[in-house]
Amino acid sequence: MSEGTAKGPIVVVRDVVRRLDGASPPAVGGLSLDVAEGEIVALLGPSGSGKTTVLRLIAGFERPDSGSVWVAGRQVAGTGVWVPPEDRGLGMVFQDYALFPHLTVAENVAFGLHCLLAMDRGPRTGEVLRLVGLQEFASRYPHELSGGQQQRVALARALAPQPFAVLLDEPFSNLDADLRGQVREDVRAILKGTGTSAVFVTHDQEEATMLGDRVAIINAGRLDQVDEPERIFHAPRTRFVAGFFGRADFLPATVTPRGLETEVGFLPQRIATSEGGTVDGTVEVLVRPDDVAISASASGQGTVLDRIFIGAEILYRVQLPSGRVIHSRQPHTATIAKGAQVSVALAPGHPLTCFRDGMAEAGTAPGPAADSAPATGPAVREA
Repeated sequence: MSEGTAKGPIVVVRDVVRRLDGASPPAVGGLSLDVAEGEIVALLGPSGSGKTTVLRLIAGFERPDSGSVWVAGRQVAGTGVWVPPEDRGLGMVFQDYALFPHLTVAENVAFGLHCLLAMDRGPRTGEVLRLVGLQEFASRYPHELSGGQQQRVALARALAPQPFAVLLDEPFSNLDADLRGQVREDVRAILKGTGTSAVFVTHDQEEATMLGDRVAIINAGRLDQVDEPERIFHAPRTRFVAGFFGRADFLPATVTPRGLETEVGFLPQRIATSEGGTVDGTVEVLVRPDDVAISASASGQGTVLDRIFIGAEILYRVQLPSGRVIHSRQPHTATIAKGAQVSVALAPGHPLTCFRDGMAEAGTAPGPAADSAPATGPAVREA
């Protein structure tokens, strides 16, 4: 099913609006997103942000109030167009796996292969079970498997019909913490090995960065930013993205011709406008724990409120004279007692992103954020 001849996005969402029970503001408000062939995109956002609704709109479990959805070049939702979920050529992995308890592993995987002749279903089932490393468990029932094995059965069932893309809804939330990391790696390797496009929903930032080629951060039903994880971390477009994607503190700074004056010292960084001038007034500087240097000093301006041992590092919570609290990440050998006075300085080694009215100022981040606005129309791909 996933074989085609024309290049183009596999999944295209265009200006989609969805109101749940007529509520205002909408659960999804004018959102657009492209998913390329073979790409894994993570929909990341807090609870209630609309990310699961976006996945359901792609799958066909929800109808958009306006806008359109395309799969492999074919419009599947929009004005006057509606293709039911089972005819969209998409695989689905649910949060609870939704395996049939009365069917064996092989029977669960073969369940979606109605498109194949009966003589071809067995070979395809065996092929997919080998792909996910469960060929020896074909005759077992779901209750006889571990959580990670059940997850792989669910993925195998989704991949068996060779869909254009696989949709995963919080796929690892039911796994134990010590198992989650390994299953993430397994799932990514399987998807990449088959060249399968995928969209998955998560509220876990680490999960999004580990699996997603790109991360789409959704806030109140709108797409704040979509880009590679590293670029989002270093060049967040909005204050929301900066605070949600990675631990972040914000320091007020006065803009001067020479740089930025902050509560913890001067930062020799100028903010340029698009016209080549400089910004004046005040901004908020995004400061992450690895940007903050501290050292014990009886005359220091900071007070250690807490220290959190996290293996190779210690995370310090430091209160400044204003009452503001910032964090500093230090090697585990740099032990400073709780309650100690410390000197605090910014030592990022790279330009820091600054925000005014919640938006990043131009010329303040390590690199320009890629444009998250999609193209004006979907490229057509033959099914």
